[in-house]
Amino acid sequence: MTMTHAQRLLAWYDRHRRTLPWRAPAGRRTEPYRVWLSEIMLQQTTVATVGDYYRRFVERWPTVEALAAAPLDEVLSAWAGLGYYARARNLHACAQDVADKHGGRFPEDEAGLRALPGIGPYTAAAIRSIAFDHKASAVDGNVERVIARLYAIETPLPDAKIEIHLSAAELVPEARAGDYAQAMMDLGATVCTPRRPLCVICPLSPSCRALKLGLAETLPRRAPKAEKPTRRGLAFVLARKDGAVLLRKRPTKGLLGGMDEVPSSPWREGRFVAADALADAPVPARWTLLDGLVRHTFTHFHLELRVARATATTDRLARLLPGSAWCALDLLDERALPTVMRKVIEKASLS
Repeated sequence: MTMTHAQRLLAWYDRHRRTLPWRAPAGRRTEPYRVWLSEIMLQQTTVATVGDYYRRFVERWPTVEALAAAPLDEVLSAWAGLGYYARARNLHACAQDVADKHGGRFPEDEAGLRALPGIGPYTAAAIRSIAFDHKASAVDGNVERVIARLYAIETPLPDAKIEIHLSAAELVPEARAGDYAQAMMDLGATVCTPRRPLCVICPLSPSCRALKLGLAETLPRRAPKAEKPTRRGLAFVLARKDGAVLLRKRPTKGLLGGMDEVPSSPWREGRFVAADALADAPVPARWTLLDGLVRHTFTHFHLELRVARATATTDRLARLLPGSAWCALDLLDERALPTVMRKVIEKASLS
């Protein structure tokens, strides 16, 4: 009897499944809270990076109710370094919705999950399949690659997404849907890799059309990406004589919303003169321009920051900047500082 794609994949998964902090032992389901938390963290972030963050989160907030009750600032601080901070704000809002509107239980149906903040089609399908074993097709980047190769789909992404998703949905088995979803993720991460796929050990190689056509390493194809623009600005690091640094809170909405930062001039494209940007200093002080740049890349643009440093002569300077406060150096790790701001403070030799 010929084995189906799902049967071959599940047999492989039973032997080679990865051990991950959020994955339940074989034969058991992962609770919805942990599936949801890990999937939100894994969006646009690697497994290697997420592991420690995930462990710290579940140790500090072991249930969705505990996370919902936490102050947003504490959640943002614990998230700092993972990037894409809208995920953290949505994470907190979603936890509050689940706790307040659903009695602390995640919905099992797609519509109920999609109505929650930060949960899109993929995350809803991952929760439904992995936590509840429903027949749902969870298609992330790894699964897109597997399906594009399995069916030799040569249409470039993102135009190929509809065809890939339809093909992926047809393969989901009635039984062990959660294990199948995780098996597809593991296959893409460890065997059907972006470069030099290990086709010789792939359980799906007997029916892989891309392998037969010699196309495996070239798929999936992608439409050319537009070049990211570069924005520039001047960051102002103001320190007291004891080393405490002045921080302010960013607006709740928008890039790095709700995070802490050192003040800066507007980030703009085009010609930038650091000496002119000193006019944007948050408070009067003797500012010194430091040599070199702090570089950081966001989803849609590159950022280059010059850094200006000054020493405050009085605590009262902080009062001139609404929403600002002094933070001692040994407490910086407790603040919701995005990576780019940690780079700025390091550049100013304050930590």
